[in-house]
Parts: sequence; structure tokens; C-alpha cells
Amino acid sequence: MDAPTIELIQFRYSHFNEKARWGLDWKGVPHTRRSLLPGPHMPTIRRLTGQTGTPVVRFGQRFVHGSARILEQLETRYPDPPLLPRDPAQRRRALEIQAHFDDVVGPAVRCALFSELLDEPDYVCGMFASGKPRLTRALYRATFPVVKPLMKKGNGVTSRAAIDAAFEATNAALDFVAANAGDRSYLAGPAFSVADLAAASLLAICTNPDHPDMKRPEPMPASMQAWLARWADHPGTAWVREIYARHRGAPGATPPA
Repeated sequence: MDAPTIELIQFRYSHFNEKARWGLDWKGVPHTRRSLLPGPHMPTIRRLTGQTGTPVVRFGQRFVHGSARILEQLETRYPDPPLLPRDPAQRRRALEIQAHFDDVVGPAVRCALFSELLDEPDYVCGMFASGKPRLTRALYRATFPVVKPLMKKGNGVTSRAAIDAAFEATNAALDFVAANAGDRSYLAGPAFSVADLAAASLLAICTNPDHPDMKRPEPMPASMQAWLARWADHPGTAWVREIYARHRGAPGATPPA
């Protein structure tokens, strides 16, 4: 497939979108990126896919939404280097781990982070609108009071009980990767797989990986610094940083729009 026909439609710094970015880069697939603003993105994504979530990848005229479906398409279209183990038992485990992180961990980490970060509108707007024209950035910041309730609801920040459960699930996920990484620090067999990619990308916002797609903009507000400090000494975040250092290469996209 010609490279210009592959486009990632994304949010900047989002961990589910990072999962798709990592898959594209791991497979060495040249692609372009279109960065949307959370909230105002909804009509565009609904028109393309009938739902409102990102990431979305356009393969020619076909739009595929959801990080797991995107990785499945990449594995089919670009089998080397593989993300799925050849051994059937290891493959099942890799897919089970991905599903758990997609269904439980990713939403929990997002809820826990946004329960604190949504009170930093300048930082949130600057982060998601980075690279946009000045007028776009200014308009997004001005409309944030309208967008904020949508972001709270969409990220599960609905009650104190939901937030507390999200923090507990985040800590449990870090415990899981620390306890289950094998001799070579992999979760499902002797090599890097979709299990490691899913877990590391969806936990990446608990650390600050030294990669241009996820490294947080500076200066960070006190709440963001406190969030990172909360997990800094956990062996699970050390695992995330190790997997990033070993397997997250340079971005393969043209500069995001």
C-alpha cells in the first residue's frame, strides 16, 4: 500500500493514541498524522466512523477505529516484525493482556490523571493544541469551560468513588507488569509483543518517557509534577521506561498537523 494513503487521526499525548502510533512505528509504516482537539473532534470522527473515539487510521478508503483493531490490521498487512507470538499459548496470553489493559487499565489511568489535570486548563489546552495556529489555540482555551464537562464525562471523572477506583486500578496495573515481566522483561513470551506494547503505552502517562510523542511539555504545573512523583519509584514505571528505551524507536510519521 502506498504510504500517502495511510493517515493516523489522533489526539496528541493520549495513551490510546500512543498505542496506535507505536504500532505504526514498530511496523515501520510511513504515515501522516492529523491531530484533532478533544471535544471539537466529535463531529469529524462521527462522520468518518459512526462513533467518537480516537485513534482512527485511514487505510486507503477504509477507516479503522480503536487501537486493538488498528494493531490487528497492521499485523495482517505488515506481518514483519511481528507483534503476535507464534506459540498459540503465548499468543492467547498476549491478546488477553492487551484486552485487559484496553478494557480496564487504560480507562482507569486516564480517569485518575484527568481527575487532577482538568483543573489546569492552560496546560491541558496547550498540550492538546500544541502545534496548532495561535488563533486555534486561543479559541480552544476560550471554549474550555464548555469542553471540560464533556472531557470529565468522557474520561470517567464522575464521582469520588470512580476516581478512587481508578487510582487503585492504576496501581494494580503497575504491580502486574512489575510482577509478570519475564527474564527479558516481556509479558507474553521471550520477545516483545502486543502485550508489552499495550501495557507500556497505556501506562506511559504514569511516567514521562523520553520520546517525542509522549514526553510532557514543559513547564509542567505542580499537579502534573505530583502525578509523576506519585508513581516515580514504582517498579512498574521502571518497566515502562525500559520497554520504551528498548522498543520505542523514532516516529515514522511526517510532522503531525
